[in-house]
Amino acid sequence: MSTENILKPEKTNSLDTGFYKSVKDELLNDILPFWEKHSRDTRSGCEGFYGSINSSGIPDAELPRSIVMTSRFLWTYSAAARQFKNPSFLDMADFAYRTIVSKYWDSQNGGVYWSVLPDGTPCVSKKQIYGEAFCCYGLSEYAAAVKELRQDELSEEAMNYALDLFNLLEEHARDYEEGGYLEACAQDWSPTDDMILSPKDMNCPKSMNTNLHVMEAYTNLYRNLLQVFPDAKSLLKEAGEALTSLVEITCRKILQPDAHLGMFFDMKWTPLSDEISYGHDIEASWLLWEAACELQNEELQSQIKDTVIKVAEVALSEGFDQENGCMENFLISTPQGKKRDRTRVWWNQAEAMNGFYNAWEMTGDAKYSNACLKQWNWILKHQIDRENGEWWNEIDENGKPVLTEDKGGNWKTSYHNGRTCLELLRRSGCNS
Repeated sequence: MSTENILKPEKTNSLDTGFYKSVKDELLNDILPFWEKHSRDTRSGCEGFYGSINSSGIPDAELPRSIVMTSRFLWTYSAAARQFKNPSFLDMADFAYRTIVSKYWDSQNGGVYWSVLPDGTPCVSKKQIYGEAFCCYGLSEYAAAVKELRQDELSEEAMNYALDLFNLLEEHARDYEEGGYLEACAQDWSPTDDMILSPKDMNCPKSMNTNLHVMEAYTNLYRNLLQVFPDAKSLLKEAGEALTSLVEITCRKILQPDAHLGMFFDMKWTPLSDEISYGHDIEASWLLWEAACELQNEELQSQIKDTVIKVAEVALSEGFDQENGCMENFLISTPQGKKRDRTRVWWNQAEAMNGFYNAWEMTGDAKYSNACLKQWNWILKHQIDRENGEWWNEIDENGKPVLTEDKGGNWKTSYHNGRTCLELLRRSGCNS
């Protein structure tokens, strides 16, 4: 799409058909084709997704590959296949599923490795709960897509893998005394001191990020059990109880009095950092509401509705650059005081779209629809790589791409921006 087709902010509380057409065009003509073309390593014995694709689109075929990346591809193309009723998207999903089963699944201990080498040799073999959750998320979506579009036996197989992960998390990672889920277990699911998720994170027993994405995974598992496997009533009850508990622990322990999410915690949910992540705040606002709605729990919805709106409101007032129309990154403490990281990271921009759209649906307030449109205009103008395709990983505060950051790889896939487009089109009914 040409950058000339920038949409005009409205004073009303509506988003017109041009907005949705633009979203669909970006999804179908840029995001999904880019990853289909560039992400897969098809060499014999090394089948999987490249661990890095640089800013020029060149892959590094020898880097380790993560379960997070592979699961995110599995989810995106399964979801696209379902939403557009287009089995051709299952080609990518099938590729991701085969990779998970053949290379990541720990046949001895259950669960999946955090990362593997291109030939499938485990690289980091511990059970990082964030990765287990994303695998459950992708597998349940794939199970539903295969059942709806092909009606073949892989549907039940994939759902059984997803349920295996759910049961392992409930047995080994859930804290039944203080609530929530641990960061990591050893390869055999025994306790470990190596909890750290990434070099950017703290080595601590619990984090917002992991618990947020366990909630996301359980929401999807519950939804797909209910929609596609409704006879599994005992499993629905177990998944529903676990999901309800996560919504409650997020609101009671992870969410802080200032309407920001705490980032890192000890076992008893004492905050270990005062860092603020604006992208996680706005993402959590809509994921919390999604979970409560999927549970069809009106009492829970009533309890958290004002909280969800407050989180979105604070994210808009404190984390959104109104002048430029984009979401900022972090507010961190330094010896010199609070410092704002104004880097425009791709996933923050994507989740701002979902969060503001959700807040607009909940309130009808035009400030949220206008923020959503401003954010989309920023993405169209700055975040998308018009020459090589897909979105730049980071844009600096001057509006220039940070070329040292990878275009794709173990963290950056089709998931955040692809999901945003799918979610907005689904909610609006503008799929066709």
